[in-house]
Order: sequence, then C-alpha cells, then structure tokens
Amino acid sequence: MRPIFRFLADRFEQAESFDPASAKVAEVVEKAVPQGAIREFLAGTWLGHPLHPVLTDVPIGAWVAAGFLDVFGGEESRPAARKLIGFGALAALPTALAGLVDWLDTDDAAVKRVGLAHAAGNVGALALYLMSWRSRRKGHQGRGVVLATIAGSAMVGTAYLGGHMSFAQGVGVDETTFEEGPKTWKALDVTPDRLTDGKKMRGNVGQVRLLLYRSGDTIYALSDHCSHRGCALAGGQIEGTGDDVAVVCPCHGSTFRLVDGEILHGPATAPQPAYEARINGEKVEVRLRQ
Repeated sequence: MRPIFRFLADRFEQAESFDPASAKVAEVVEKAVPQGAIREFLAGTWLGHPLHPVLTDVPIGAWVAAGFLDVFGGEESRPAARKLIGFGALAALPTALAGLVDWLDTDDAAVKRVGLAHAAGNVGALALYLMSWRSRRKGHQGRGVVLATIAGSAMVGTAYLGGHMSFAQGVGVDETTFEEGPKTWKALDVTPDRLTDGKKMRGNVGQVRLLLYRSGDTIYALSDHCSHRGCALAGGQIEGTGDDVAVVCPCHGSTFRLVDGEILHGPATAPQPAYEARINGEKVEVRLRQ
C-alpha cells in the first residue's frame, strides 16, 4: 500500500495544469536572478552543497521553537515566541530564493510541478506565520497560537514535498555519485587515431560515459554526466589553455577544469570525476584520478 504522502506527491507530479504557472514563475526568477555570482552563491557552489537545504533549518527551527514556547513556556515566554516567529519569517526569504534557483535549473516537468506545490505551500505557511506575528503584537495571543499551529501543520506537508524532490526525484544530488569508474587502467572504446588534437568526443569505459579532449600529447577525460543536473558535457564548449582548459556545461553553464574536474563556475556544487588517460599501443586507457 502506497503511503498517503507519497501518493499525493505522485499526483502533483502528474498535474499538468501546473505547467503554465511554472513557466511564468520560472520567467520571473530568471530575470530576477540571472547567471552570475549571486546565482552561484544561492546555488551553493561556494559551499560544495546546495544552499537551500541548509537555510531551511533556520526558519523551521525558529518556528518549532516558538511552538514549544507556546505550549510549555507560559505567559512570560510570549515575547520570545513572537520574536522567533518574526525571525523565522525573515529567514524564510533568502531560503525561498535559494530554493527557487535550484528549482529553476530543473528541466523535468514533474519536478517543476512538485516544486511549485512545495513553494505555494510554503508561501501559505509564511502568510499564516506573519498573521500570527501580527495577532500576537496586537495582544491576540490565542488567535496567534492557532494561526501558528495551522502554519506548522502546513509546513510538515511542504517539507515532505521538499524531501520528495531530493530523495525521490534527485534534485540537488551529485549526478555522478553512483558512477563506478575504473581504478586501474582500462581501455576505452576509442582508438588513438580518432582522438585528434583539439578535438572533443565521447568514449565509454564499462558503463561510464566520458568526455575526452586532446591537447597536444595530453588527453583529458571527465565524466560526461554533469554532476549538477546530468547534462552531457560533450555538447559544451572548451575554454582556456594548458592546465586551465575547461568545459562549459551546455545546459546551465557550470564550468569544470579538465585536468581534475574542479568547479571554476557554478551552479554545480560537486566536481566532476576526473580520469588519467594514456595511449598504450592501439588503445586509449583511463583510470580514475586519485
């Protein structure tokens, strides 16, 4: 028997009626946060981990703490509970912006639909918390507690949808996590004569697909599966020279250094698996770079 929350999440995935609203929201967010340093910051490139899940702990923690004070704190704790609700509301704004940036970079319509439901639920919960804060400020403590209780209940549902996006739909995870590249030298399905100077191409070693690029006598090899959202890096542009040569993902602009897979520009948060490559007779061989 399918759990009720999973059933509802699956229904949101199929809600094609959400698509026009998703397109409008995406257009607004794209204009508000274009590609650049701010977007990389909100994506979490500097952190090595998506920023949005980290930030969610702040408003949720503040609101949960306010709820405990409402139940167990007594009359003297009311000012602290009100301040916690206000602080949580303020912290929700950058949290939402970071989440919208992650959502914007998803190309799957089902993910977009669940994300829209997640965001709409959070907006509703935030509105209720703001109403609770206002009621408490005017001395209507009972009404404020009721509004906060309803908001907290809604927050449980929206938090589930956020978890569904991460754990069921894979948003924000390193797309290369389960790749098992060879740790010893293995031959590619590419012969040296096909890999000419200045040319990039795809090659396969076992079940792993690689981006290959040759510059003089040096062959660079990265996982072709972008760690950010899984796009094929072989379709991207090669930039730079020497050890600074890099590939730009054609989907979202993440830039990875070919020599070691390190991120030069986001929104990716995880580096690309990099491989050592060599020509051995009539074979091109690779192994994971240590």
